[in-house]
Amino acid sequence: MKKKNILLIASYAGSLIWFRGDFIKSLIANQFKVFTAAPNYTEEDIEMLSDLGATPVEFNLQRTGLNPINDFKSIKALRTIIKNNNIDLVFPYTVKPVIYGSFAANSCNVPVTSLITGLGYAFTGLSLKAKILQRFNEMLYRLSIRKNKIIIFQNKDDHQLFLDRHVISKKQTVAFVSGSGVNLNTFTFKEKETLNPIRFLLVARLIEEKGIALYMEAAKQLKKNYPRAEFHLIGVVETSPSAINEEELNRLHQEGIIIFHGPQSNVATHLHNTNIFVLPSYYREGLPRTTLEACATGTPIITTDSVGCREAVKPGKNGFLIPPQNLEALVEAMEYCITHPEELKAMGRESRIYAEERFDVNIINKDLVQLIKAVLNV
Repeated sequence: MKKKNILLIASYAGSLIWFRGDFIKSLIANQFKVFTAAPNYTEEDIEMLSDLGATPVEFNLQRTGLNPINDFKSIKALRTIIKNNNIDLVFPYTVKPVIYGSFAANSCNVPVTSLITGLGYAFTGLSLKAKILQRFNEMLYRLSIRKNKIIIFQNKDDHQLFLDRHVISKKQTVAFVSGSGVNLNTFTFKEKETLNPIRFLLVARLIEEKGIALYMEAAKQLKKNYPRAEFHLIGVVETSPSAINEEELNRLHQEGIIIFHGPQSNVATHLHNTNIFVLPSYYREGLPRTTLEACATGTPIITTDSVGCREAVKPGKNGFLIPPQNLEALVEAMEYCITHPEELKAMGRESRIYAEERFDVNIINKDLVQLIKAVLNV
């Protein structure tokens, strides 16, 4: 029987390897031929995807902002990719790939299984600009995904919002997965020792909505009373409007308040050598991959009681949920960890158990493959 051709569409080529690499392997193991579409592949991206068994195809995409001419060109390019490679099913994820990929596939009468990985800044409602963007994105989602065979969500909140805003109807087929999953063999469990000093770690895009500024301010306050405590930060300095001020970050690093590592490929090692993972995000997350990695390595978590973030924490068991944008609550939770280090080992064990129960990438990818097989009747 001829193999079915699957097209994965991403806005960032690296995510196909680091977030979807195991998924690509699962598809190939199930006798699918996998094509990947993304902008701006590096030579390393192409080599790694090819080694996985996928066929990378490049298309132009403006990752941020709105430009009708460029956006139309992106849809046209995806149509060409779908036709030239005889694609049998399109699997887009993140905002623009879902919208543009769905428009392109539906115009070619090719079925779409779309993955909503989080709604981001536009759905935070934090500013007039965000509210305007939300209305516009709602319209684009409504028009683009109405014919999709399955719409997959990473949390119940996003599904309910789509229903409430009439982006989708109750008649449309939906499914749920617990994020992108985490490879439990790569992010291995390590029993937490009572480190002295206590070490905190935040791994994220360095933008305001991820709570980076809150974390830096909390570090400044806590450092006064707990000078030996360490506050580590991993991420890439961005150029977006909400990017963290690089000068301020470097100043705090030079003063020893923040230990800034820049981008790192060995996040598991850093998690093994930390006591608590912190993500005070008020971004509209799907289910942050970093919290899943923290769970897998047996790391307690402090994060916000907000969409997506709350999914990774059982309050009082493997971590703490705090109100979004609440510096006082963040400082209080972090101080509790400093003054009660004996509780962190048990909380770390709970994180690993939770990861094994819910976030194992093999379980999630098996569910995704079954959904695709159901659409294609194979």
